[in-house]
Amino acid sequence: MLVDRLDHVLGVAAATPLADTFGIHTVEDLLRHYPHRYMTHGSELGESEPPEGEHITIVATVESATLRSMKNRNGQFLAVTLAADGQRIEATFFSPHKLKHVVVPGRRGMFSGKVKYFGKRWNLTHPSYVILGGDDNDGAVVPAGRIVGGGTLAGLARGAVDASGAVDMSVFDRAFVPIYAATKDVESWTFMRCVRQVLDQLDDVTDPLPESVRRERGLVDIDTALRSVHFPDTAQDKDSARERLKFDEALAVQLVLADRRRDASTRVAARCPPITDGIAVEFDRRLPFELTAGQHDVAAEIANDLSAPHPMSRLLQGEVGSGKTIVALRAMLQVIDAGHQCALLAPTEVLASQHARSIRSMLGSLAAGGELGSHELATKVALLTGSMSTAAKRSALLDAVTGDAGIVIGTHALIEDRVEFLDLAMVVVDEQHRFGVEQRDALRAKARGNTSPHLLVMTATPIPRTIAMSTLGDLETSVLRELPRGRSPIISNVVPARAKPAWVDRVWQRIREEVAAGRQAYVVCSRIGDGDDAETGKKTASKSDDGPETTAAVDMYDTLAAGPMHDLRVGLLHGRLSGDDKDITMSEFNSGEIDVLVCTTVVEVGVDVPNATVMVIMDADRFGVSQLHQLRGRIGRGGHQGLCIMISYLSPMGGSFARLEAVAATNDGFELAKLDLATRREGDVLGAAQSGTVSGLRLLSFIDDEDTIADAQDCARTLFARDPSLANDPGIASMMRSAWRSDRVDYLQKS
Repeated sequence: MLVDRLDHVLGVAAATPLADTFGIHTVEDLLRHYPHRYMTHGSELGESEPPEGEHITIVATVESATLRSMKNRNGQFLAVTLAADGQRIEATFFSPHKLKHVVVPGRRGMFSGKVKYFGKRWNLTHPSYVILGGDDNDGAVVPAGRIVGGGTLAGLARGAVDASGAVDMSVFDRAFVPIYAATKDVESWTFMRCVRQVLDQLDDVTDPLPESVRRERGLVDIDTALRSVHFPDTAQDKDSARERLKFDEALAVQLVLADRRRDASTRVAARCPPITDGIAVEFDRRLPFELTAGQHDVAAEIANDLSAPHPMSRLLQGEVGSGKTIVALRAMLQVIDAGHQCALLAPTEVLASQHARSIRSMLGSLAAGGELGSHELATKVALLTGSMSTAAKRSALLDAVTGDAGIVIGTHALIEDRVEFLDLAMVVVDEQHRFGVEQRDALRAKARGNTSPHLLVMTATPIPRTIAMSTLGDLETSVLRELPRGRSPIISNVVPARAKPAWVDRVWQRIREEVAAGRQAYVVCSRIGDGDDAETGKKTASKSDDGPETTAAVDMYDTLAAGPMHDLRVGLLHGRLSGDDKDITMSEFNSGEIDVLVCTTVVEVGVDVPNATVMVIMDADRFGVSQLHQLRGRIGRGGHQGLCIMISYLSPMGGSFARLEAVAATNDGFELAKLDLATRREGDVLGAAQSGTVSGLRLLSFIDDEDTIADAQDCARTLFARDPSLANDPGIASMMRSAWRSDRVDYLQKS
């Protein structure tokens, strides 16, 4: 059975390395360690000369084997002539001193490799081989206990040893030989041998998928899939097995998400319908600009969700600068009108403080609740961050617990146990991929009684549809694509600093021109300096293994302040500054008292200085695609043309430089999200806080398998609609634990 322990099936000696190295303990663990590719023996030798690059496998006799010196460098090789099918084939082996006593005239062996031509003659260069012994079958047998050879063929022979110690020669006849992810201690051939042994003993596996689901999609049964994925007889067998197992992986997570949606529909939330004479309507009346059509549409969706007796769970995606914050603020005001409180969770103190300033500014007197002269509908906006003074924290905590603050904005400090709300009914999470599910859950647990707060998560990093379906499939999705009126597209350029040093000088001159016109600029660096990491403060090397030394923010500040910007007002902002110093610096930049702000990625998200028009990103190749797009979105927010200059010291001919040029070529965050997905490991796309939800994928690809994911999502929702408890589908219920490790499922359920 799939749940049987491998030490009982294979023995302790064989099972222990699998457990220690790969965490494989059961039959199912082993069978779900799928081959990552398949070896084919290639064509048999025909009468005509094979084409260059063709992979061939032959059984041949060694006619001659001669040591020869290399022409262009020191060393020797073994030149071998093989006789097979009436032809003579030349083969070349390197490391000849290991082979000259094995590959000798008169011996018969199996040889496999790619054809390479030298002039008009072709050759097998360092082929894999295994020496065969004599028998009645033309010598096509490996002597028991005496496997002599090298490369994949020798490994294949080791993996085909049966209980008697003889080699099962049928493995050499297979069209597809499985190749597994392996280590020095546990070779691919060890996996092959263990899988063969397990499959020989395994009873038919009961299929968890209903026959109707399989028939509708043309899927093979699970028993066939598990056997064929390891040892397919044909390409169709291999493809059919992988198609079924991919669907299982997709369905497993979609079942978890569908279950979460069902659970959310049973929970109770405060109903917050719009009213006609509250703070939300008064705020709209005061707005000095017209909302975009997209903002109106999304606002209507959210207003409808908030009016329901079940908690809203909605993802708001929007381009950088598309106006997500004002949509979220209007929603929070609707909740305040219903007599409840809201919390806004931001990933950094800089962003939390920026949100507090921005929301207070937008609300004006409507944010002065409890103060003399405030509007009768006014509420209070409280800010709570870890670095605030004790007195300021105490005041914010009091505003939250008494209900005086309708909106409480903060960082991770909001999650602490000592933070209490009088009546929390809505949680807004900005840049949701920065937070782990446990953190979001801790804040949602602060609602009153048995109610659950409405949840709105926002991101300016567009998430490809496949990622959203597979990690956020329990959330309804709204998208803001339209930018507010008057905002110009940002112009982006890439500067090859090493090849064109004069262009860097021109960059500083370009900043001076913008400052002279009354504008401001950012200069972003990847690290703080003094060997400290920009975000964590931990020691790190300033020079990476694969590139030149990077520019530190403190060094860039000194260079610009004493050189090209000596007569301008230059500021410095990074993660090691105190909260007060960060706030002072951002306030000065926001008010125009600083012309050029040298900073790290603390300004990556949410920072809104409308007068900033230029962003220079040093060592831009050190940043990810989405990070570059986020940084670029900090400029051009006030109606003036934005200019982003990405400086790299890498070669313009390299892949990293090409990636920067691709970013510069478009301002479409959704196109860049696809580029990000194609160039990064899939499990990292949503950041470390989310990677646990997808890193267990074995066969499913977010890039290639969108149709499979969408189909699995539809299937999961249909199954839950038919049987919400899955009581009549125990196999389906088990799929949430089988194809995915239980800790992955637990991780998802916590959110």
